[in-house]
Amino acid sequence: MARYTGPVCRLCRRETMKLFLKGEKCFTSKCPVEKRAFPPGQHGKDRRPKIVGYGLQLREKQKARRIYGVLEAQFRNYFERAARMPGVTGELLLRQLETRLDNVVYRLGFATSRPQARQLVRHGHILVGGRKVNIPSFQVRQGQQVSVREASRNLVPVQHAREMAGHQGLPTWLEVDREQFVGRILSLPGREEAGLPVQEQMIVELYSK
Repeated sequence: MARYTGPVCRLCRRETMKLFLKGEKCFTSKCPVEKRAFPPGQHGKDRRPKIVGYGLQLREKQKARRIYGVLEAQFRNYFERAARMPGVTGELLLRQLETRLDNVVYRLGFATSRPQARQLVRHGHILVGGRKVNIPSFQVRQGQQVSVREASRNLVPVQHAREMAGHQGLPTWLEVDREQFVGRILSLPGREEAGLPVQEQMIVELYSK
């Protein structure tokens, strides 16, 4: 699946908030949002029209896409799948995004950012139930175990991620043994457990037009 390869700090500035796409840099004063919390571009600071209606819905959708590193076609597929399932569509959409393997690896503290977690998965460093899985969008199920391959645990990024894990709290739907690089999915995440600055109902309204 394709992915965004452009400058990610511009994405945070476009949303005028931290999306935590650069790992450790996001927690330091070097984060561009700290100094320039306005959209990029020649007129980003001078021209800031009031956003209403469709614009608000679009911004919420773009924010969710960028947080999880998903392009438009795949994001739309997640929505359509959630719309066919019984339950609240917005919550089911976020649940699918939260249970992506790359997001679970990030949430467990095995990577400092979702892009880095995606790379670890793609390079075959992650096991699910003891078997190698190299698909970042793999949907992890309740009860499954996610771990870092023993041969990969001494990699500098993995070791550094363990040191940085204190910056992010562990969601209640996960448990982890960071010494052994092993985590488990205790339950499927609900809306409150996702803890995202996203109004998912606006995304549902946008796609339902």
